[in-house]
Amino acid sequence: MELYTPETLIPEEEITMRIEALGKAITRDFEDQELVIICVLKGAFMFCSDLIKQINRPIKLEFISLSSYGDSTNSSGNVRLEMDITANIEGKNVLIVEDIVDTGLTIKTLMDMLALRKPKTVKLASLLFKPVKLKHKVNIDYLGFEIEDKFVIGYGLDYAGRYRELPYIGILNAGN
Repeated sequence: MELYTPETLIPEEEITMRIEALGKAITRDFEDQELVIICVLKGAFMFCSDLIKQINRPIKLEFISLSSYGDSTNSSGNVRLEMDITANIEGKNVLIVEDIVDTGLTIKTLMDMLALRKPKTVKLASLLFKPVKLKHKVNIDYLGFEIEDKFVIGYGLDYAGRYRELPYIGILNAGN
């Protein structure tokens, strides 16, 4: 197995500070309200875990899994629902926690699906955003970092199931 250390794009300390700020903003925006947080698996699990620790509100945590990448570095253009939430979100405040918005297809598909379930509000927290790739308009309410068009890994993001464990955001094949 090859040993490869990706170039760091966003160090762990910057991620931590940004998540603290996002948690404070979410806490303020949902004052005295319960929140259903939907973590988009698998990529957002680290971000979601750290984010919910910074939200000082009652929350219910749900998980959903959608896929458009498989083992490629490019979206297939088709979004598959692999695992659905179990909670009834009708009349509830919902916060989707996503790892990255690039084309916007996955998150647009998810928002359309959730809208049919009649939540009170749906907001989006995304750790990363690649505006150059955007094809479907998406409103990111709580954004961690805007990045260039690089394939990123680490902090939950993977390439073919690898590199999720890195505590920072790195660039795949940077300089190699």
